[in-house]
Formats: sequence, C-alpha cells, structure tokens
Amino acid sequence: MERELLKREPVLDERGRPVPGYSRRSTLVYDRRAIKAPPWRIKEWDFYQISNDHLCLQFTIGHAAYAGQVSLMLFDFQKGKKYLDLNQMLVLPFGSLHMPADAEKNHTLTYPRRSVWNSDRRSGIFMSFDVTGEVRTLICRWKGLEAVIRLERRNPDSLVINLPFDESEHAFYYNQKINCMTAEGFVRTPKHEWKFDRADSFGILDWGRGVWPFHNEWYWSNGSGYLNGEMFGFNLGCGFGNTDTASENMLFYQGRSHKLGKVDFILGKDYGDPWHLKDREGRLDLWFYPVYDRETKIRLLWVDNNCHQMFGSFSGRAVLDDGTELEVKDLISFAEHAVNNW
Repeated sequence: MERELLKREPVLDERGRPVPGYSRRSTLVYDRRAIKAPPWRIKEWDFYQISNDHLCLQFTIGHAAYAGQVSLMLFDFQKGKKYLDLNQMLVLPFGSLHMPADAEKNHTLTYPRRSVWNSDRRSGIFMSFDVTGEVRTLICRWKGLEAVIRLERRNPDSLVINLPFDESEHAFYYNQKINCMTAEGFVRTPKHEWKFDRADSFGILDWGRGVWPFHNEWYWSNGSGYLNGEMFGFNLGCGFGNTDTASENMLFYQGRSHKLGKVDFILGKDYGDPWHLKDREGRLDLWFYPVYDRETKIRLLWVDNNCHQMFGSFSGRAVLDDGTELEVKDLISFAEHAVNNW
C-alpha cells in the first residue's frame, strides 16, 4: 500500500530519517539543517526542460556538495543536431548556490558572484527561475546568449515523493516533478534565434533534494501533450530508492492526477530499440520508440555519471482512477536510464 502525505510535516523526522510517502502538492517542509548525513553527501538540483516535436532546451542548476553544475543545452532531437551546450562546473560549492527549500520558490544564480553584464552581455552567467502563481519565467544570459521562457501550469497537481534507502536510515530522496506546463519564449544568440510556441511546446520541472548512496541507478520518463483536446501527462520511474510506500508513477488528465503503482521499464539489447513501459495492475501499457540518444557523461573529482536520455514517441493505453481508458498515440517525449557515482 502506498502512503499519501496529506498534511504539512517535515521531510525528515527528529532523528533525520525521511517521512516516506507521496503527495500531489508541496506538502512537506525541507530543512537542510535537519540532515544528519555529512554535508558532502547532500545533493540538490533544479532542472527545467522545454520541448516541442523537435527542439529541446534544458536549464540546470545543481550540486553534489563537492561538485556543482550550471548548464544550458539546446538541441534538435529529430535531426540529431546540438546547437548550444554551455556548461560551467563548480568545484566545492557546498551551500553557496543557495538552492531554495521549496519548488514553488524563486531561484537566481549569478556566477561569478560579482558578475556584471555589459552591453553585449558577455560577462558571467545569470540564470533566474521566477515563480508567480501558476506562471514560471526562466531567464538565462550567458556568453552573448539570452533565453526567456514562460511556463504556465495546466494541472494544479504534481508528483511529490519522499523515499528512504535501505543502505542508510539517514539517506532520502525528496523530489517534485511538475509537468503539463505550456511553454513559450525564445533562445537568442548574435547569429540565431529559436522560438517555442505555447500551442505545441511543453515544460517540465525536476526538483530534487536528498542524500543517497554513492552508487545509484534509475529509469525515468515524463511527458506532456494534448489528448482528445485535453492536457495529458505522465511521470514514470523505477529503480531508485525504496518504493514500498510510494512510487513516482502518476497520470495527469483534465486537471486531475491519477496515481499508479509500480511500473517496469523493459528495454531491448540497445537503447535505440523500442522500450516497453507497463505497470503491474493492468492500467498502463506504453511502447516507446526512440529516435535520438542524448548521452551525457560527467567526470569531475569523485563524480562519474552516465545517462542515456532517449527522445522519441509513445503509443499505447493508460487507465485513469475511474476506469476510463485513454489511447496514447505518437506522444513526443523521452525516457532515460542513468547510472551514477556521486
């Protein structure tokens, strides 16, 4: 039985152990001071992804205490072409990034801390995530680049989980994923401009805080699009943490969330082969057909991360809480497999 967290309570109890379960809103209170693990084991990140049927834009601010990253990437997954790949690695950032304690809070990063933007905007990095009600505004200025994206939530629910790990009572994974956001805006350099239209562009937030084992692995997929004229979305995952009290599997449709149990990711011999995603209760049966592998590798100090984020299309069926069966056809999104040491 999965446990839904309905009241406002701390992420960690008085002994620094996670309060396990899931919720549909930001009901838990995250406090870094309550963490009992060593400070170099704390991990925090904000990751936004904006995509349509061919373009994908990603903003990242995050750290694993002894190593951090600020990045912006833009690529065309239909053509297999990368347009922008800006990446600044940070050595020993620890708490200096001032990551917010709530996914509903604003976050602004300036690097170096005293950077000044002159007329050609080539000095330093500025990245800002502003939250005003249901609207999020993402801004980045970096090496002559300017990106401005406006996201608007179309479903008040999201997927929030707080998971323990069997390896340590003080290890935890507190995460919120928000999808079903329309996206509009632009990315502009001195020579090029790329635009996102709210009619066919969608945004995702992956917001995470936690302490977990040095070696870890996960499967994750998240998608948004229109189905029967209504906003439809899903978040699916497995392999990470102890999911006995909560899985990160949820459907979104017509402004409501529908909780699923555990979901299995079944892969072929190669990442480019079709993936089969299905739950254990007969409510989800999706086939994913990859067209592009955005493989990322990060090696810095003790960090050794490898992720295959596959972009392609989903088709199959999904069943809502009331038994309504939805046919999913050619929904463009991604599924990924990550193996990390950090």
